[in-house]
Formats: sequence, C-alpha cells, structure tokens
Amino acid sequence: MLNRRAGVLMHVSSLPSPYGIGTFGKEAYNFVDFLAEAGQTYWQMLPLGPTGYGNSPYQSLSSFAGNPYLIDLDLLIASGLLKKDEVDQIDWGSDPTKVDYGKLYKHRYEVLEIACNRLAYMHPEDYISFLQSEKSWLNDYAIFMAIKEDRNGEPWMKWPIELRNHTSKEVQEEAYRLKERVIFYERVQYLFYEQLTHLKQYANDRGIQIIGDLPFYLSSDSIDIWVDPEQFCIDKETYQMEYVSGFPDGQKWGNPLFQWDKMKNEGYAWWCNRAKHVLRYCDVLRIDHFQGYQSFYAVPFDGEAKDGHWVKGPGLEPFRKLEEICGKVEIIIEDLGQLHEEFKNMIRESGYPGMRILEYAFDPNDPYSLYMPFNHEKNSVAYLGTHDNHTVRGWQLAENEKARIERACAYLGIKNDGKFVENMIRCLYRSSADTTIVQIQDLLQQDDSCRMNDPENYANAWTYRCASGSYDAKLAKQLKEMMLLYARNNWDFVPFEKV
Repeated sequence: MLNRRAGVLMHVSSLPSPYGIGTFGKEAYNFVDFLAEAGQTYWQMLPLGPTGYGNSPYQSLSSFAGNPYLIDLDLLIASGLLKKDEVDQIDWGSDPTKVDYGKLYKHRYEVLEIACNRLAYMHPEDYISFLQSEKSWLNDYAIFMAIKEDRNGEPWMKWPIELRNHTSKEVQEEAYRLKERVIFYERVQYLFYEQLTHLKQYANDRGIQIIGDLPFYLSSDSIDIWVDPEQFCIDKETYQMEYVSGFPDGQKWGNPLFQWDKMKNEGYAWWCNRAKHVLRYCDVLRIDHFQGYQSFYAVPFDGEAKDGHWVKGPGLEPFRKLEEICGKVEIIIEDLGQLHEEFKNMIRESGYPGMRILEYAFDPNDPYSLYMPFNHEKNSVAYLGTHDNHTVRGWQLAENEKARIERACAYLGIKNDGKFVENMIRCLYRSSADTTIVQIQDLLQQDDSCRMNDPENYANAWTYRCASGSYDAKLAKQLKEMMLLYARNNWDFVPFEKV
C-alpha cells in the first residue's frame, strides 16, 4: 500500500500577524485549515525555543521553554488578560513581511507582563497543574531568565563565579530577591504551552501532523548547560568551555560539545528527556545534523578550526534508548553533508528516512547524485530546499547556479521561464519518496528576498513573514489537484477522473 504524503515548511514566526511576528493565533489556525483543504499531511516547523542573540531558532536559550514572541496577543485579549488598546498603541514594525526583532525585544515583554499580572487574579484551573507537571525544568528556567534580565542579558558564563553554579546559595538568594520576575517567567511559559497545546490539537483533529525539530548543538548561553554542565565539555571549576563545535574547513561555530561517555553511563537520560519534551508537541521529529551522532569535530576553545580533531559520536544508542522509553517514534534525519561510508552505514542501520534536496541535484559533474529524482528512495523525504537554501525562484536566478538550472531544464524537459518554479514543484511531487515538503516561499514563488536563512548573510536571517491572504483558497485548490494527481492526498481519495 502506498503511503505518499506531502507537507509545507513554514516556521510559526513567518505567519501573518498585526503584532510584529507570527504567533499561535488566528492565522495559525487558518494555515491549518489551508493545509487540510490543500490535501497536505504535515506542517513542518522550526524549533520553538526562546531565541537569544542572532534570533536563530537553532541557538535557543532552552531546550524545554517556548519562545514568548510566539504567544498570540489576540487570544490573550479574548481571554481577558489584555485589552486591545494595550497592544494597538505599540509600534510593532512598519513592514508586515519582516520581523523587527528590535521592536519585539523592546515591547513584547511589557505587554506579556500586563497579561501575567492579570493571570494571578483569574486562577486558571490548569495553571497549578502546569507548574507541577513542568517542575523538572520550569523553575530553573525562570530563575535563569530573571538573573539574566537583572544582569542586562549578560551571558551566564560571564556571571560572577558563584552565580555560574546554579545550586549555589548565591543563586538561591538571587532567586528570592527576584521572585516576582521568576513568577513572571513561569507564567509566560504557561501561556505559551496553553496556546501551543490547543493549536496542535486543532491540527491533529483536521488530519494535520506537526513535524518538530531537535537541534543537535545548544547555544553556549543555554540554561541547559547552566543547570547540567557535567553533560558538556566544560571546566567544572571555571564553567568555561574546553572544546567547541566547528568544521575543518575553517569554521568555528562555538557551541559546547556533549560528554557522550557520561551520557551513556546514565542511559542517555538527559538527551532522552530533551527529545521527549519536543515530542509532546509534535507528531514527527526531525533530527538536525544527524552526522554529529556518528562523529563531530572538536575545536579547542582558544584555538582555531585547523587545531581541531574528529571525535566518535554515540551512534544510534540514544535513539534506541528513546524508543525503549517512548516506543516507536516517527523520525526524519537531516543526513546532509559528507556522506562517508561509516555515516552511510549508520543511516541504513537506523531505518530512518533521510532528506533529498532537489536544489542539490542536477550537478553536471555528478550525474548520479544522491539527490537526483531517479535516486530518491521510497523511505525518504524530498525537499526543493530547506530553510538554509535559496528559494527556488532565487535558485533559478542565482549566477553560480546556471549550470544546474540548465541541466534541470534539460532533464525535466522544461524551460527556464516563469513556470520554472511550478515545474520544479511538480517534479518534487512526482518523486518516489514517501514524503515531500515544500517551503511556503516556493508555493508563493518568492525570490531570495524572502529567504528564511542565508548562512553567509545574516542581515535578514529568520525575519521572513507571509503577507496576509497569501495562502488562499485558489492555492489550496491547485495543491489539492496535484496531491490527487501524484497520489499524495491521504485523507479523502478521489479518482483522478473525478477531480
């Protein structure tokens, strides 16, 4: 039996909204309805954690907390926690197609503070149970954020040495002194998870599954490292990193490295708890940088990339332990990068579907590329591109991609014209891969000014937003017809001749 499905990649922050950034509000529900009408199965999101400097979802301050920016203000108004004039009078940015993080940083917490103060008088029935169910991480997170706020956002590794030890009496004294702010940060998380829980339930009720994302590395300024430094390559006296992430080609990313031997001795409990938390709010888990579990590159903290060395990773052991705890877990692996034989063997042994990127195909110098449509395995997920790639229109126009575009046109029998993007989408849906994912920017045929992230140019990274009304009934109908034509509509089969 065929199990062909399709979905759309769009981060929550990219949804339309009058308040500066996409949220879990009305437009999120509208997008779920659009996906259902379009015969889709999946909504793929990026990580939902609170972002720090640079605003990257992959450099979160916490593996367990949610991004307060994604809390919808209209839902807070509807529940009586805010008044409309309290949010309408604020300048959230003048460009509805870009997130202005500067304005969000300045104003969002001011508004959330009003809502959280009122929350104390409304006594939601599930608030206390939320505090109890999330106590393993919530209070530590709130204390961390309160101290960080009090120190003007200073990274925790630069705090006084007594505050770097999260169990110290000085930390407890600060927590007591800042108790009102600690309570505030706990309440913010309640609001976040209440809204996310309702949205996921709404999506699932309409046959839409959420694809979540588990980053491989953590930000050095993460609370996870502050609370559990023994899980990382960090000096236990100074709390400074000994080795950081990078790559031999000169890249030094600077993320702390895991102490996999220690994790193994503890049954990978820390890693499994992190993965389990993300799985509570998604149906399928995308594993970022799967290669890192096979081997990763360690660079001395004070050295250069050339001074680093490769270290063997834990392999599939953490995943096997996760399945012992949770049962069968739906996983997609990001298996991009250098596919040496040892890594290929781990991929095959895992049985997890990997990613096939069409923008990586059609290289005239590599006619048998893994990414060519004829090489797509059934057990794989085919993409036009990811959040790190060109949009297809941007790819089509890129000077350094002319050779690939010419070969794509020759291979597919199409022209390099205004229908190029549509023809590439159809090529993707024809793939033998069980699952296909298209970025919303490509469905809307947008150029690279709408790119989500460009690793070589951070100026507009993570700021992309859809215009209101851009995903409409006409687009849903076109997609539904393609789902039926290419047998990717899983929810109500209709013979093609009746479409």
